Amino acid sequence: MANMAQQRKRVRQDNKKRSARKVFKTSLKTSMKRVEQMVAQGNKEEAQKLYDFANKKLDKALSKGIHHKNYVARQKSRLQTLINNL
Repeated sequence: MANMAQQRKRVRQDNKKRSARKVFKTSLKTSMKRVEQMVAQGNKEEAQKLYDFANKKLDKALSKGIHHKNYVARQKSRLQTLINNL
């Protein structure tokens, strides 16, 4: 356990940031799964709407430094390919 006040504060800040990142990553994964579900149901219009939302979340994850640019590009491409193949 941290002994100095500065270290205790750093631990508190790290826990707060970690939980915020976890919430964001979970919501991102959920939005991508929703796109996949709509594709599985064959609903192209709804899948495109959800893709736009997932795309926005992926861009936000990139700007926040949560995910690497190659991960973001790969996921965008993968989801768009699913929609285009409907």
